[in-house]
Amino acid sequence: MSKESLAPRLEAALAAVEAAQDVLLSCCNRSLEVTLKADHSPVTEADRDAEAAIKAVLQKRFPDDGFYGEEGGQERADAPFLWLIDPLDGTKSFIRGTPYYSTQLALWHDGMVVLGVSNAPVFRERAWAVRGQGSFLNGQRLAVSRIAALDEAVLSTGNIKSLAARPAWGRFGVLLGQVNRSRGYGDFCHYHMLASGQLDVVMESDLNILDIAALSLIVTEAGGMVTDLDGGPVGLATTHLLASNGLLHQQVCQQLAYAAS
Repeated sequence: MSKESLAPRLEAALAAVEAAQDVLLSCCNRSLEVTLKADHSPVTEADRDAEAAIKAVLQKRFPDDGFYGEEGGQERADAPFLWLIDPLDGTKSFIRGTPYYSTQLALWHDGMVVLGVSNAPVFRERAWAVRGQGSFLNGQRLAVSRIAALDEAVLSTGNIKSLAARPAWGRFGVLLGQVNRSRGYGDFCHYHMLASGQLDVVMESDLNILDIAALSLIVTEAGGMVTDLDGGPVGLATTHLLASNGLLHQQVCQQLAYAAS
C-alpha cells in the first residue's frame, strides 16, 4: 500500500491511543474493581473504557473497518481493514501500580500487519510503524543493533513459566550460557528496546496477536526479524514469539533446534 493511503489511518491510530492514554491515566490512581474473564485474566473498567475510547475515534473516521478487541471481541472481522486492539496490555501491572503497561493498536490488511502503534503512558514512549516506511519512537527513527555474535548479545525473555513448559527448555538453558547478558524486561518494554538497538533478542510465550501485532511490525521496520518460536510467520493465531535484530535470528533458532523461515 502507498504511504498516502495509510497516512489517514496512522493519524487516526495516534489519536486513538491518545484517547486511551487519557482514560488510563485518569484511572491509574483510583481503586478499580477487578473481575476475571473466562481465561482467568483480570479486567477492569480501565480496560473497557480505553477500548471504547479507541473504537470511538476509529469508527468516526473509518466506519466500515472491522475490530478485534481484547475486551469487545470481533466486529465486522471480514472487513478489508481490521483493527487489532489491546487497550491495556499489562493489566496485572496496572492493577498493582507498576508502570509496565501500554496500549497496543495495529491494523491488519491483506493477511498482514500494515500499521502499528505502541503507547506506554508512564514511560512517555509512543512507537509506531507503517509497513515499508520504517519505525519511530517519539518521532525519532529506530534501528536495531548490529550485534552478530551470541557472546555479545543481550537476551530478554517474557513469561518464563510457559517458556519452561516447551520441549526446548533445556536447550534454552544452554542458550542463556552463550549470550552476554539475559534480562526479563517484558511487555512492550523489551520490544521498544530491541527496535532501539538496546538489546538484541526477545523470546516470549503465552501471548495472543493483540499483544504483539504492533510490536512485531515496529521491530521488523527497524530492521529486525520476528517469527514465532518455531520459526514460522506471525499470524492471527500466534501465541509465542522470537524477535531479534535479524543477524542473530538463525543462530538462536539453531540453538533451540528450530528452523527460521
